[in-house]
Amino acid sequence: MSGTDIVPRTTTPRVAALLAMAALATGCATTQPYDYTALRQSNPRSILVLPPLNESPDVNAGISVMSHATMPLAESGYYVLPVALVEQTFRENGLTTPSDIHAVAPARLREIFGADAGLYIDVTKYGTTYAIIASQTFVSANARLIDLKTGALLWAGTASAASDEGGNNSGGLVGLLVKAVVNQIMASITDQGHVVAGVATTRLLSAGMPNGILYGPRSPKYVQP
Repeated sequence: MSGTDIVPRTTTPRVAALLAMAALATGCATTQPYDYTALRQSNPRSILVLPPLNESPDVNAGISVMSHATMPLAESGYYVLPVALVEQTFRENGLTTPSDIHAVAPARLREIFGADAGLYIDVTKYGTTYAIIASQTFVSANARLIDLKTGALLWAGTASAASDEGGNNSGGLVGLLVKAVVNQIMASITDQGHVVAGVATTRLLSAGMPNGILYGPRSPKYVQP
């Protein structure tokens, strides 16, 4: 062997540890495909959307998300029971709060409404946060689709949206301060949370999204189980 030959060196413990951490990080970033077996077997045609539970401090969060839920589900190929009719029926049965409604047995909901599946939504974040040089409106929610005949979980998902997605933070400190002031004024005179809720809810309940709900029987993209 000549003096110019390169002799492979054994991997040091430090390098090995770094490689292991990189591999672990890569594995954690990989999104596992959702198991749609239960949803395909149940094959629901109609969905009852229950009033969302609200974990945020904004009392309008549940109503806002609820108002956006019908369209993406309908466009995904499902018949969605009319929100006004559902609300009136619950009221006539003495159920006026989301927590009480979510506690009703799936079989009982099936008996009352005749829907194939129930959608349970939980709003985990809703509102605007203010800081010296920034203000943002966040909305996050998760959903579970339950078979009303058996009570089995058919699908679950989560989605979020923010008011400054894709925003440009260039312009220096003065620019950031001006932008923050403008955002605070806009948030105070408009219901920015309702707009952002529309984005988050559409992401959550639209078919074709990564690990999202499947297309329903009324969609031209529906795949027969």
